[in-house]
Amino acid sequence: MLLDWALLGGAAALAGALNAVAGGGSFLTLPALAMVGVPLVSANATGTAALLPGYLAGAWAMRRELSGPMSPSLLRLAVLSVLGGAAGAVLLLSTSNQAFARIVPWLLLAATLLFAIGPGLVRRRAADTKPRGPWLADLGIVAVAVYGGYFNGGLGILLLAVLGALGHTDMGRMNGIKNFVSAILTLIAVLLYAASGAIVWSHALWMALFATLGGYGGGTLARRLRPDVLRGFVVLTGLAMTAAFLYKAH
Repeated sequence: MLLDWALLGGAAALAGALNAVAGGGSFLTLPALAMVGVPLVSANATGTAALLPGYLAGAWAMRRELSGPMSPSLLRLAVLSVLGGAAGAVLLLSTSNQAFARIVPWLLLAATLLFAIGPGLVRRRAADTKPRGPWLADLGIVAVAVYGGYFNGGLGILLLAVLGALGHTDMGRMNGIKNFVSAILTLIAVLLYAASGAIVWSHALWMALFATLGGYGGGTLARRLRPDVLRGFVVLTGLAMTAAFLYKAH
């Protein structure tokens, strides 16, 4: 039992640090919860709840980047995030543990590959200045929010890629929007997870504490490690977790 709590705390601390500097924390929280016996759907919901404070803190820290007019507006982004996040959460809660066990390896693999190619994808999309219609912007944000409400892995990179595709070029503004959308969709998803009883709160609160500590330490670590080293570590971790879940599924 003590080892379980140590595993959860360690995974959450490392996840918080990774999220602070590169992303990919979900690659650690989900497997750790599964290893201590939490059913996969509940593990996904619990891990998301544990990382919620980090999303909220990130959105608050970058609130200045959201000042001034933007398209879509903050209100529109909030509504789209709520709709998509709620839809993704409902979809997760309607998925059986057996079905989710078959889906998880492929979600992890897709998120890992997205994480690996993400920076190049963001730069290429940001360089494309073709105008996009408002309906396309709405559809893109909702689609990412649905994904985030269902499975949080790789969410930040996916949001940045979509924002770049919509014509955003200011990385400060893009990161502010990314954090805002992530916080809103994750908050609504966690509320729905909680209402359905899918969250193991003892684990979520314990992991949230360590994720917060890890996030603080991650900010210091980011000044000492090269970004490509951190990204490589996350990709290797994602591939290892994918292989482990594929092995378990078969």
